[in-house]
Amino acid sequence: MSQYQCLPLEQFDALARQSGVQVVDIRDPNAFAAGHIPGALHLHNGNLAEFILNAEFEQPLVVCCYHGISSQSAAAYLAEQGFEQVYSLDGGFEGWQKRQQAITP
Repeated sequence: MSQYQCLPLEQFDALARQSGVQVVDIRDPNAFAAGHIPGALHLHNGNLAEFILNAEFEQPLVVCCYHGISSQSAAAYLAEQGFEQVYSLDGGFEGWQKRQQAITP
């Protein structure tokens, strides 16, 4: 059985620059619409089956939520579905956003 790993924000930056990295955001629709990591897919119960059907199971998959808590159970579920490299983003979107503000002048 596959397992997920927690991914520190610093390591996400390096991973996100790689080709083929998939980022999914499981926050509510309004939060996602208000802002999300560029290239992230809003993953929810309504599109989960289609996502799994069309997914690249060999490519790294990063799951993002608000603060990095809910994404852990979602990452565990996706790992169980057969994704080979699944990560839960530590700090979630909030942490990512703060990091972006800190490193962007």
